[in-house]
Amino acid sequence: MAHILSVGKAIPQNEMTQDTTVEFAKEIFKDSFKEINRLLTVFKNGEIQKRQFVEQLDWYKKEHSFEEKNEKYIVNAVQLSCEAIKKCLANEKLLNQKIKYEEIDAVIFVSSTGISTPSIDAKIMNQLPFKETTKRIPIWGLGCAGGASGLSRAFEYCKAFPTALVLIICVELCSLTFQHDDRSKSNLIGTSLFADGVACTCIAGEASEWQTKSKLKDIPFILETRSTFMRDSEDVMGWKIKNNGFYVVFSRDIPTIISKWLRPHIILFLQEHRLTLNDITHFVAHPGGKKVIEAYMNGLGFTEKHLHISKKVLTQHGNMSSATVMYVLQEYLEREQGQADEYGLIGALGPGFSSEILLIQWKGV
Repeated sequence: MAHILSVGKAIPQNEMTQDTTVEFAKEIFKDSFKEINRLLTVFKNGEIQKRQFVEQLDWYKKEHSFEEKNEKYIVNAVQLSCEAIKKCLANEKLLNQKIKYEEIDAVIFVSSTGISTPSIDAKIMNQLPFKETTKRIPIWGLGCAGGASGLSRAFEYCKAFPTALVLIICVELCSLTFQHDDRSKSNLIGTSLFADGVACTCIAGEASEWQTKSKLKDIPFILETRSTFMRDSEDVMGWKIKNNGFYVVFSRDIPTIISKWLRPHIILFLQEHRLTLNDITHFVAHPGGKKVIEAYMNGLGFTEKHLHISKKVLTQHGNMSSATVMYVLQEYLEREQGQADEYGLIGALGPGFSSEILLIQWKGV
């Protein structure tokens, strides 16, 4: 088992309302679609109120090379990661005492919106005083599933090394992937939905001193995880890599896949632990969009009570790919604290097409 100790996030400073981004999209796409005003209703219908970005609006109105965009990714990824790590290790709402950098045994870095070699985690190591023997595990390309996948890999690390403390850092600067020459409906929908966000979560092994660190009366621990892959579904979600960078692949079938494909896999996963969907009190879900949240409700039978925090994060921040589920997790830990013996699921879906699900249970400290 592994325990979820703390979460910290770094919110980019440039906040824009959805009304502002509608006007931006109208200016960019007005000559590409005859019924542009009808298509722009997707911005309002998605129920996102505001999002945060690493650059001001005027920057996005101009075209930029892949090199320039990726350089901005690297600079902002390092800066925001360091901020999120500091907040995670010193979260006074969740921790009795600060976690020291030298206590961290491994760092898992998750991203899909920029590239760097050495990877960003190496650059972070040069900024913060981690011990030199800290293991670095960069994971790239899992998209929206990356946050949940990072938590799963940290859980497995802690099973192998029960005294370990592991950080999972998710960095997604989706706005830096925007392509002016992509006039597809996928890009228009992506423009209405995606945002920038960075978050960090600390996971503690069973034999670590997690009891002395947690301030919570009841703390969630990870019982087991399940990764599921859908064959021949590469066209559902992902990137096409071209000379100017990343071009979004975004299928309209995603809500249907959630409703029909995901349900039996989760039911089987729960049955292996002698549980049913009715036993799940909390659902820490990556809110891919309004239709994704509705698909969770229709396909899995979850209610507004299960998904109101996911919906709140989507409304206030948009879809920040892998980092989003950690924003939801932090809200759960700080405001919607579970009670001892209650069960929950952490879940996200991403390119592959694939799902990552974690079964958690709250336990008295």
